[in-house]
Amino acid sequence: MTSQTSPQPASSPLATPDEFRAALSQLAAGVALVTVDDEGEPAGMTATSFLSVSLEPPLVLVSVREDSRMDELLSRVDRWAVSLLGEEHRALAGRFAMKGRLSDRLLFADTPHTTGGLSGAPLVTGALATVECRTEQRIPAGDHTLVLGRVLQALVPDPGGRPLLYFRGDYRRIG
Repeated sequence: MTSQTSPQPASSPLATPDEFRAALSQLAAGVALVTVDDEGEPAGMTATSFLSVSLEPPLVLVSVREDSRMDELLSRVDRWAVSLLGEEHRALAGRFAMKGRLSDRLLFADTPHTTGGLSGAPLVTGALATVECRTEQRIPAGDHTLVLGRVLQALVPDPGGRPLLYFRGDYRRIG
């Protein structure tokens, strides 16, 4: 027996933002710090919407809020980096997720990091993995921009680390 669905009329109701947020909060996500070098000034943003897209060629995608500072930076800087955060980076993730913070430069002053050789962007010391990327495409998507990046380098400095997760509106650990 096959099931058939009838097409929905164009005026079908949409989930409200609160309904959508509540439903998707049930999906655990890894936590990453997306970074860029802005003419010598480091900038960063905590992201839970980072994913692999393709192995050949190696591509990743990050979703950034439209008209955010990171969206503006990634529109004019084509090289950037991502550090996959471990459970010991919970406070760091929270600091870079704060809206209206004064200065990323001050946050990076207190964050152990190195500078990526291919991107010039900060790489968090002790991250589970780091990737340096070059923007391939920017895709408008609702109130966000999807930034597709070609991976120039991928390193796993801490293969035994435990990931930091975001689940039900809070940072969590596995187990």
